[in-house]
This record gives sequence, structure tokens and C-alpha cells, in this order.
Amino acid sequence: MLKAYLFVALAQGKGRAVFTRERIPANTVIEIAPVITMPKADRELLDKTLLHDYIFEWGKEKDKCCMALGLIPIYNHSYESNCEYFMDFEDDTIMVKTVRVIENGEELTINYNGDWNDSKEVWFDVK
Repeated sequence: MLKAYLFVALAQGKGRAVFTRERIPANTVIEIAPVITMPKADRELLDKTLLHDYIFEWGKEKDKCCMALGLIPIYNHSYESNCEYFMDFEDDTIMVKTVRVIENGEELTINYNGDWNDSKEVWFDVK
């Protein structure tokens, strides 16, 4: 499930990003995307490729990894994101939901830490 008003465009200084053509109310599910799950051992191989930046730890025990389909890999990170994501380990899906009203033309972001307001530095900001 993917809302038709979402689109991908370039964001200044960020590369590709997800935007909206409509105003979106808070707490709106905007995407449910399937994932491809892999054994954790595959992570070592994936970490040597560009896919390193796009895979998620997966499973209740984080004993797997996954590649999300849909627009999930295109959402940029923000420590004050306007969306959050939820992993469904039984259905092998990731759901994205807005945490506040998002205005027409605004970029949609997620916090790569998992919680939409988690301020812990992500891997590319660690100094």
C-alpha cells in the first residue's frame, strides 16, 4: 500500500527524497511495504556494498537483516522526523505513518534510529 500523492524528487544536498503532493493529516499510514529478509550472515557481505546504507536489522532478536521495497529506502533521516516506521516481523512489512500534519510539497522523513524523536547519533553522524 502506497499513497498516490507521494513522489520522489531531489532534495537540496540530500539526493533523492520522498515528498507529498497533498496535505497529510497526523497519524496517517502512508505506506506499507514488503521486505526481503536475509540471514544476519548476509549483512557482512551487504556491508561491503552500497546496500549497506539501505538495509535494516530485522527480527525480534535482530538476528536477521532485510531490504525494504517500495519507497522505504528513499526516506531521508531526520532527528526530528515527521514520520515514523513500524516493523512487522510476522508479515515481513514496514509501515510508515505521519507523526504530525505534513504540508503539500514537504519532504517526508524518518528517524533511522527507529523512534521518530530519538536523538542518538546515527552511523553517518558519529564522529
